[in-house]
Amino acid sequence: MSNRQTKTDVILIGAGIMSATLGSLLKELVPDWEITVLERRAIAGEESSNEWNNAGTGHSSLCELNYTVEKPDRSIDISKAVKVNEEFQDSKQFWSYLVNSSLIRNPQDFIMPVPHMSFVQGEQDVTFLKKRFEALSGNPLFQGMEFSDDPGKLKEWIPLMMKDRTVDKPIAATRIESGTDVNFGALTRLLFDHLKSKNVDIKFKHNVDDITRTSDGSWELKVRNVDSGTVERHTAKFVFIGGGGGSLHLLQKSGIPEGKGIGGFPVSGLFMVCRKPDVVAQHRAKVYGKAAIGAPPMSVPHLDTRVIDKKESLFFGPFAGFSPKFLKFGSMLDLLTSVKSHNLVTMMAAGVKNVPLTTYLIKQVMLSKEKRMEALREFVPNAKSDDWELLVAGQRVQIIKDTAAGKGTLQFGTEVISAADGSIAALLGASPGASTAVSVMLEVIKKCFPQHIKAWEPKLKEMIPSYGVSLLKNPELIQEIHTSTERALGLAGKKQANPEPKNRMVKEA
Repeated sequence: MSNRQTKTDVILIGAGIMSATLGSLLKELVPDWEITVLERRAIAGEESSNEWNNAGTGHSSLCELNYTVEKPDRSIDISKAVKVNEEFQDSKQFWSYLVNSSLIRNPQDFIMPVPHMSFVQGEQDVTFLKKRFEALSGNPLFQGMEFSDDPGKLKEWIPLMMKDRTVDKPIAATRIESGTDVNFGALTRLLFDHLKSKNVDIKFKHNVDDITRTSDGSWELKVRNVDSGTVERHTAKFVFIGGGGGSLHLLQKSGIPEGKGIGGFPVSGLFMVCRKPDVVAQHRAKVYGKAAIGAPPMSVPHLDTRVIDKKESLFFGPFAGFSPKFLKFGSMLDLLTSVKSHNLVTMMAAGVKNVPLTTYLIKQVMLSKEKRMEALREFVPNAKSDDWELLVAGQRVQIIKDTAAGKGTLQFGTEVISAADGSIAALLGASPGASTAVSVMLEVIKKCFPQHIKAWEPKLKEMIPSYGVSLLKNPELIQEIHTSTERALGLAGKKQANPEPKNRMVKEA
């Protein structure tokens, strides 16, 4: 067994979209810093970032109904929708910078324009959708959204979903053309190709077994070569733990007090996939509905056009499920070994609180294909079982922690946990995840390198023109960003020839 020692400035654990994004940002800000990436799989982006493990939605709140909540006074709170949309604008600006700088050559390799829609049935949900549309319409971030409760108009928008549908109750949808389908797996691999060309040392099949603090304040990682079993020691001044569901165990190994009392709740996902060209050709949109009562937010049903390897397919789901694994390629002992003395009470409280959720997830696991087809037929009434196959998606680990809402509260979202001195940071949680990678990694940079921010600001503004600026207070900047990112990322298409569409409502005749 070797004990080779390597010193570097930055270590990124996990070769997913988060590490790829942070590495790419740092290489632009400080090109001379040495960066090492450690990934236990054989290639980049094999877990949550992989294109077959997520829905590929460029999450910008254009269609996700759970980002707009109805308040007790019946008004619609759009604050989360605005925040997520602004964060996605950061991502599009940085990707545009990479394309304009020739660091990524062909944006069509990872991003395509696909309309985003919300679809509801029943008087109560139609009323909610109309109020949501009205609340978003006055906001420049949602320019171009249309609403219709006219079945004839919906047949134009979503012919596959309207074919053979019995319209015996109110029905409505919103549609906005500026939505996107993002291949996060392809983007992750493109970014790592770019980092490799910048002399970043990317070590695949290298597993981080332990993390300890050294006397000089650096971090020493015990790293095992998965193939040979040899052990190496890697030290760095800064470590980022971007290992998806595997991040919690590594955070616990670091021993930082900020990581105490935090647990994880794993949720697996399944999609129904259709690759039949004659069916796929009848639908081009990402259409989100409302989650069933008792279902977790990550189980909002949606029917998505996906573009993977230049081929279109349709995804429907996700069907949630339960597995104790924290990663798709993880261990059945992951959940058990994440329980420590400092988070035991929190985890027990979460277990008591979430019995209905656990029951729901187990029932989802037990669903037959025909039961899943019944759920799909709520979206596609004439869906045939032979046209659809089951696909196992990635694992998600939701954060469990004590909050003002009580002990053992399940968190839906992403969170950066960092040491007080900024020497180590970990990313935990799930959706909207990859879509907001740039915004989340800017948060890591601010938290962990505060002494450099002032010097880095000009470059940050070059890469992300809206950096440090409220888009809502600068509507003219929103229009500039929409125009420049659509051009750089090849998203304008036919829209470039048309005037900007007005927010409009199409009423039933």
